[in-house]
Amino acid sequence: MSFLSSRRRKPRLAPELDDGDLGRLLKSLRATTRSGTIGTTDLCVAQLSRLLDQEQEQGDWDRRSHRLSVLAGYLSASHLPSAWVTREPRNTSALVLNAWSELIRGHASGAMTDASGMTKQCLLAADLDPQDPTPWVVLLGIARVERYAQADVFGAWNEILARDRWHREAYLSMLAYLSPEEAGSRVQVLDFIDSVRTRMPANAPCAAVELTAQVMQYHAALDRGGVDALVARNHWTNAQATASLERAHHAWPQPAFLHHAAALADLNLLAYALMAADWRRQAAPVFEAIGPRVTSWPWQSGGDPLAAFEHARNKASV
Repeated sequence: MSFLSSRRRKPRLAPELDDGDLGRLLKSLRATTRSGTIGTTDLCVAQLSRLLDQEQEQGDWDRRSHRLSVLAGYLSASHLPSAWVTREPRNTSALVLNAWSELIRGHASGAMTDASGMTKQCLLAADLDPQDPTPWVVLLGIARVERYAQADVFGAWNEILARDRWHREAYLSMLAYLSPEEAGSRVQVLDFIDSVRTRMPANAPCAAVELTAQVMQYHAALDRGGVDALVARNHWTNAQATASLERAHHAWPQPAFLHHAAALADLNLLAYALMAADWRRQAAPVFEAIGPRVTSWPWQSGGDPLAAFEHARNKASV
């Protein structure tokens, strides 16, 4: 993958990251839906199908998951995913996109309106394309939101790993599930990270799972307020956090080291963590690699993500 090196370009939120085809589709969907013509749904469905069929045919599950997750987020308030399923009830991309959109709404509200129906859609998609892990990724998310039994969660998890050993979205989902904020504990998170670190390639799509856990712990301290929030920065002085930062900042910004679809999101995470730890010198080349493309998380924890990103980038350049 390639990164823009112009650090001084005005930052912008870029959910598509460096996926030019996805970015063009999002732009086209915005323009098409604004037009409100009779053929709007037909045109949007055709555009979605063309893009999502690419990875399905090539077996690029990492890219497919990235595109589906971004599109599901963008279309979560739209009728388009359900309209596509109505038109093509055995189209796996339509089934997964609709279920993922409903899952995002469920995350926001705390419960899904039709968990059973979305589960059936995912299982049908899995039957139609047994190699595709994305229906199981959505099923894992449904199990978490609906607080299904642990056996259901780990059942979906194992189905994903059987199809894509280092699936980024799956590892981040399991990390959240095992956290104290959901169904686990700090010990379970540490055990999970330790088991992953010993086997995972350094540039695997899920390479950021360890640093994500560190940022989640840092945010938990900030959220507790009081003394915990005042001393939260000390989190980055503990041995595990320091080691995580050291491993990431030496390797990740190197050209083409990270080549998965969401690499720019992981670099945003790294830049944020380095600045939280006050490692400004180490953060500067990470900002260079990111260019102007900003992710909402984790920058939004400080308010406006673009303002937080630009403030941090300016500090790193001093």
